[in-house]
Amino acid sequence: MSVTLTRRALLTGALSAVATATFADAPARSLRPRERARDLGLSRIRPQARTSLQDILENSGLGGDMSVAIANMRSGQMLESHQGDVFLPPASVTKSVTALYALDALGANYRFSTRILATGPIRDGIIQGDLILAGGGDPVLTTDHLADLAAALKSAGILGVTGGFKVYGNALPYEEEIDPGQLDHLGYNPALSGLNLNFNRVHFEWARAGGSYRVSMDARTELYRPDVTIARMRVADRSRPIYAYESAENTDNWSVARGALGDRGSRWLPVRKPALYAGDVFRTLARAQGVTLPQAQRMTQTPSGTELALHNSAPLQDILRDMLKYSTNLTAEIVGLAASKRRSGTVPTDLQGSAQQMTQWINQTFGVNASFVDHSGLGDLTRINADQMIKILTSEGSFDALHPILKHIALRDAEGNVLRDHPADVRAKTGTLNFVSALAGYVQVSGGDHLAFAIISGDLEQREIGKASPDEMPHGARTYNTRAKRLQQRLLQRWGQIYAPAQVVAQVAVTD
Repeated sequence: MSVTLTRRALLTGALSAVATATFADAPARSLRPRERARDLGLSRIRPQARTSLQDILENSGLGGDMSVAIANMRSGQMLESHQGDVFLPPASVTKSVTALYALDALGANYRFSTRILATGPIRDGIIQGDLILAGGGDPVLTTDHLADLAAALKSAGILGVTGGFKVYGNALPYEEEIDPGQLDHLGYNPALSGLNLNFNRVHFEWARAGGSYRVSMDARTELYRPDVTIARMRVADRSRPIYAYESAENTDNWSVARGALGDRGSRWLPVRKPALYAGDVFRTLARAQGVTLPQAQRMTQTPSGTELALHNSAPLQDILRDMLKYSTNLTAEIVGLAASKRRSGTVPTDLQGSAQQMTQWINQTFGVNASFVDHSGLGDLTRINADQMIKILTSEGSFDALHPILKHIALRDAEGNVLRDHPADVRAKTGTLNFVSALAGYVQVSGGDHLAFAIISGDLEQREIGKASPDEMPHGARTYNTRAKRLQQRLLQRWGQIYAPAQVVAQVAVTD
């Protein structure tokens, strides 16, 4: 066993929060009665209609490149484009492409199944053989669901087994982590397999106890907090690195620097042995129901036996809606892998191979020339440009599939307050990495058409410099992403004005 002490840079991830920056103040004088604009919720909006796209981009303060495009959904006409052919990483905007890929291959009503199987007959409550927890790739399986399966065993009268307790995670390929270029301890970069639990994250909590620390590792949900033995934590007398990871045969062994701990705290850490993690948690939950099981063991052959209990996930469309809302990387990778398996008829060899299958399908289906290295956008070698993203968004069937499940993006005033009555409605997917920011989707202008847009910006030179930093957020990354969010807001508000019906544009102008 060897300890891996990495200094790989952190990509901020889809769940990173970046504050919306303030805009210039609105003029104090109005050309028309302000009441009319206030009724529309427009009195706090800075007018963008007479500011050119080029001026907005040049004044954004962003280095690197920007690829921007917007088109009319009904006519297909490209309305504006700036460096629309420049290829950049789309970050988590990739997930919207993955959603199209998965819906086409699996269908909106597809459900993932997790089964409990017995390999022998049951006598006096004892299975004469093995009990198997067989994963079907469910990306949203939680401790609560395993608790339901354990309760089902009790209802079936099961008390124990004469054989072993096996866990099967080979319905999809195993990956130790999504992107090897990440720091080891990032919860949004976990392992992947056909048996996943709690997005393959374990909850680490610590509290000072005298001169030492009390630590715990559990698989908590709102209802349950079972301790786990598969993931272990040791407090080490060092200042750097903050976390170190060591892989053993059946455990994830972590250590944390004592100097980095305060009085108390917690965080989610990634799980690298997901099938054993699920087995560990299920064994605890089963014991609470009076079902005694030995320690879980992995199995690789396709399981068979009598089905004792079954959990089906929510429909794929619901899973994708949450994926796009919360930008969960594991969900994106699992649904992408499942789609590739369904499309080819065989389990993909690895994540890279599945991403290549998705790349081929996207390019052939939509007539583009993009390149994807994963299904979540966590890897920064994925490339697409704004013009090609527009082709995908405006192609037949894309709007009907994506618009109902895309997240609502709020438009904000100069102080960062949400403009709740703004007439433009934006449904889109965000994407954020250090020195990369993207937003793509649809905006419906007041009383008018739906527009498809893509805004992708990236300073790849600064990103490479930042990747050499040990910091989770390299110097300059926060400023870059804040400016990028500001740019996105300015463009959306501009488009909401200049492409709205003429009477709405006139009313917007009252703030000038």
